Amino acid sequence: MSGETESDMKIGGIIMKRKWLSILLVGAMTLSLTACGSSDSKDEKKSEEGGHKLSIMAWDPAFNIPAIQAAADDYKENVDSEFELEILEQGGSKDVETAITTAGSAGDYSNLPDIVLFQDHYIHRYVADYPDAWTPLGDIDINWDDFAAEKIDYSTIDGEHYGVPVDNGTVVCAYRIDLLEQAGYTIDDLTGCTWDKFMEVGKAVKEKTGKALLCMNSDGNDLPYIMMQAEGVSQFKDGKPYITENETLVTIVEKLVEMAKEGILLMPNSWSDYTDKAIQGDQVAGVMNGNWILPTIEKVEANSGKWEITTMPTLEGGEGYASNGGSSLYITSNCGNIDLAKDFLAYTFGGSTTTYDNALRDGGVISTYAPAGETEVYNEGVEFFNNQPIYADIVEMGTHVQKVEQSDFHYAARDYVGSAIVKIINGTDTMDALKEAEDQLNFDMGN
Repeated sequence: MSGETESDMKIGGIIMKRKWLSILLVGAMTLSLTACGSSDSKDEKKSEEGGHKLSIMAWDPAFNIPAIQAAADDYKENVDSEFELEILEQGGSKDVETAITTAGSAGDYSNLPDIVLFQDHYIHRYVADYPDAWTPLGDIDINWDDFAAEKIDYSTIDGEHYGVPVDNGTVVCAYRIDLLEQAGYTIDDLTGCTWDKFMEVGKAVKEKTGKALLCMNSDGNDLPYIMMQAEGVSQFKDGKPYITENETLVTIVEKLVEMAKEGILLMPNSWSDYTDKAIQGDQVAGVMNGNWILPTIEKVEANSGKWEITTMPTLEGGEGYASNGGSSLYITSNCGNIDLAKDFLAYTFGGSTTTYDNALRDGGVISTYAPAGETEVYNEGVEFFNNQPIYADIVEMGTHVQKVEQSDFHYAARDYVGSAIVKIINGTDTMDALKEAEDQLNFDMGN
């Protein structure tokens, strides 16, 4: 899932450094696919031209794997009665990245499956490092205008489409409406508000309930990014770090520091403390992150009916939209039946509301495919969220997310900015901490 830590991204250095390191590791990783449960036979991983079978590598048995199975069932029932899909379950998204790294470093892609599920924020790096691992989608029969533009932007590289979207990483602001009421506010007061207004409400909530209105893990690497995206601003500009001269970023950092010092922002020590103690431990009145965080909120059954969702605040006011995480499906260069792979992806995740309805029911996967948001399944009220039709709302939100400049070093930038925030809270000068973050990022990028 997209909420996992991104420490694996800290390989560091320029692209050639990463490739050199990968070559050193290749001998230890060549059996990685076999260890994950696939057959020793290369032919069994690769489809055959004119056949009816494909293989897909994915990693979450409670989330994206049920969604992919829903697509397979839909295609078999409505397109090809002989269709078979072998799902190669991995321990996590990192296993898929390792498989690509292993194959690319060796220059041998014959152990790859036909299709892989890949996290959106990583794909630019891996296409840059291993361009021969992928099959461009070319003239695949998909109306890309039916998808959120920001989502498609991740998998479009040099004007070429490479991936078909699966899940939606659109950010939601979830609030305990009962706690807001205790403080004299409603969720409407936080819809389209400024961050200054948010802090005003946060102080009242803290005073009346003892709970923070917002939380993020102590690395601080989610909120700064999504707050900037809601402003249409990136951590990069023209391919270079954009930190110390980024007035929007500086302002956002200052507001996060202020919220932390005022007790409006709770900063648990780790990701597990963020999910288990802060959210499920009922320490907060609000959560702001990719919508994949909603199942974490829902685990506290006693709070059913007490939560609702809305859009993000912005600096000047008005509803803000951002995305954090999400993944897409990519055809590898080892695919033996590219026509079948394209047709399968085009029919299912590229345009079938049946696939998306069942993916939502079976795995909780929310689409960025706009027509999916119009189905009865998506428009059903969700009891936990006060009968709000949150899935249709999230699809709609996703259509408004602005595209911002992406980089192979996306997660490194987030980590460095997050570390800077912690240092500033602990007394380091704001610009000194951000300058250090920028210098570290420039070093990693070989600037």
